[in-house]
Amino acid sequence: MERSEFQHAVDQYQDMVYRVALHQFGVPQDAEDAVQEVFLRLYTAEKPFESGEHLRRWLIRVTVNVCKDTLKSPWRKRRVPLDTVPDQPVFDRPEERELYQAVMALPEKYRTVLDLFYYEELSTKEIAALLGLRQSAVTTRLSRARELLKKQLKEVWKDA
Repeated sequence: MERSEFQHAVDQYQDMVYRVALHQFGVPQDAEDAVQEVFLRLYTAEKPFESGEHLRRWLIRVTVNVCKDTLKSPWRKRRVPLDTVPDQPVFDRPEERELYQAVMALPEKYRTVLDLFYYEELSTKEIAALLGLRQSAVTTRLSRARELLKKQLKEVWKDA
């Protein structure tokens, strides 16, 4: 399909494809994903369409099939609505929760370097390159973050 034909088809049928997908899913975000998938399939389709009506019917059929495939997907069955997910992670031990809360209480610049260094296992040189800082600045932030955590966690343990 030529680029101009494709653009014309998108302009003409995008709303129709979206409506069909929205009726299938009931969720605008899923319908938008389906629209993208349908038009990607149209762009890569090699068969010529006999008429505008043939293209329209093909788009409806592909939209229904994309929606059915998505609804059958094992990934979709494992999803949970965002409003049922707790705001904070659930921890097995109280110490993990206290450490998480202490880290989250730090300023963002310290949280970021701690996360990249300890959880993503990046070197200070790699962190500096990612954040656009000097390596000495990253080392300083790590040091200050550790000191702040040490103070906060001492206070938590004294209160307990």
